[in-house]
Amino acid sequence: MSEKVIIFDTTLRDGEQSPGASMNAAEKVRLAMQLEKLGVDVIEAGFPAASEGDFDAVSQIASKLKKPRVAALARTAKSDLERAWGAVQNAASPRIHTFIATSDIHLQYKLRMSRDEVLAAAVEAVKYARSFTPDVEFSAEDGSRSDRDFLCRVFEAVIDAGATTVNLPDTVGYAIPSEFSELVAYVRQHTPNIAKAVFSVHCHNDLGLATANTLAAIAAGARQAEVTINGIGERAGNTSLEEVVMALHTRSNRMPLHTDIHTQQIVPSSRLVSMITGILVQPNKAVVGANAFAHEAGIHQDGVLKNPMTYEIMRPETVGLNRNRMVLGKHSGRHALRSHLKDLGYELSDEELNTVFTKFKQLADKKKHLVDEDLEVIISEGILQSADVFKLEYLQVTSGTTVLPMASVKLSINGRSVKGAGYGNGPIDSTFNTIVQLTGTESELLRFSVSALTGGADAQGEVTVRLRENGLVALGRGADPDIITAGAKAYINGLNRLEYLKRHPVKTSGDV
Repeated sequence: MSEKVIIFDTTLRDGEQSPGASMNAAEKVRLAMQLEKLGVDVIEAGFPAASEGDFDAVSQIASKLKKPRVAALARTAKSDLERAWGAVQNAASPRIHTFIATSDIHLQYKLRMSRDEVLAAAVEAVKYARSFTPDVEFSAEDGSRSDRDFLCRVFEAVIDAGATTVNLPDTVGYAIPSEFSELVAYVRQHTPNIAKAVFSVHCHNDLGLATANTLAAIAAGARQAEVTINGIGERAGNTSLEEVVMALHTRSNRMPLHTDIHTQQIVPSSRLVSMITGILVQPNKAVVGANAFAHEAGIHQDGVLKNPMTYEIMRPETVGLNRNRMVLGKHSGRHALRSHLKDLGYELSDEELNTVFTKFKQLADKKKHLVDEDLEVIISEGILQSADVFKLEYLQVTSGTTVLPMASVKLSINGRSVKGAGYGNGPIDSTFNTIVQLTGTESELLRFSVSALTGGADAQGEVTVRLRENGLVALGRGADPDIITAGAKAYINGLNRLEYLKRHPVKTSGDV
């Protein structure tokens, strides 16, 4: 039997550090349950010392999940480690993940500590974490730019102190595959007790090499890959779970290794992350992008029709894409809807199904046929955003070549209805101006983009906005057959995310 590569998913921690990608506790729990269904081995649920909201989310996830190990991130400070244990102590399999930087540039400018001081702090942190749980991971932040021999010293010491996993991060995405594989091999060869711990890697994508570096490290002997869904994360993002998993799955002839990931859950997981964070997946994204299994060139189409393997190295069904979709419309009932949503990865309670079914019928009156993307928008608006401060109740816009654009808006703010009207340079501008007036917010619109969820003139339009207020940045997303309404929903979604960030200020966790 081939060796297993442990999949450590940090979408809920490092992925959430993408600008504007903050999630509330309910969203994190729902995503964690999908990650469990996906089959990840370790879920890094958050950084409990960062905020009360993060502590609460990690605690809820730890108490709900049964199969994966649930990890909490902590700096080497005792208060961080105690906070991490407090959040994960009720998990079926709790892990504390502690870290400190080991590169000279971090020691000199960030930590202002000597190598001996860092070594002592790392050992003390691991020992203290082991007093809570036998499953302790240590990460050497900025490991790829650290002195090789110092890395070996640190890893040897923390393994002696009780670390069961040691992680070598390419924190700033600086490494190239040949260099990174050499570093992994060197550390494994020159750390005497390395066989007593799982060797892990955590790569960032600043040079677009995160997946390549991770695979190179696995080839050199690493047996845990730290990844995120859709590759989201700090700056240019992290190693993409779907890319690593499908590379190992597809190229087992070159890398005789396996994971326990249920690959059919990859696309549903990708869509849920995109829905919750508001971060769209680029069309040409490997494995999960809209064009990943699309063929437009005539030669390609001819080859695929004769044998899909001529131009497809993976079957779409393997990652959860089903080309034979059930058509849902206004005559479809609750049972058909529940069954189809379950196939998409959504298992709803009766109350949630009733909420979604009502919105489904409303949209079905506007569109003849509904597709999966429409249903995912309904899920997002009907369930994932159920605790919003601001909700759109009514919108009417007048615009044209001979009239001054004006928007009349009615909102619910914490359950209280308010309404007003405003003008602008166009229908979108007047709508946004009115929303700002009614909510009393001072957000700045940084980005506005529009796309169609599907083909056809009756397709839902999707609007994505990025808002900034008092240094906080949040993404907002909305969809509707009417693009002005979609814009209003996106703006309100962004304001709700800003409100969440205001209530749950996040400390800097560092970038492992």
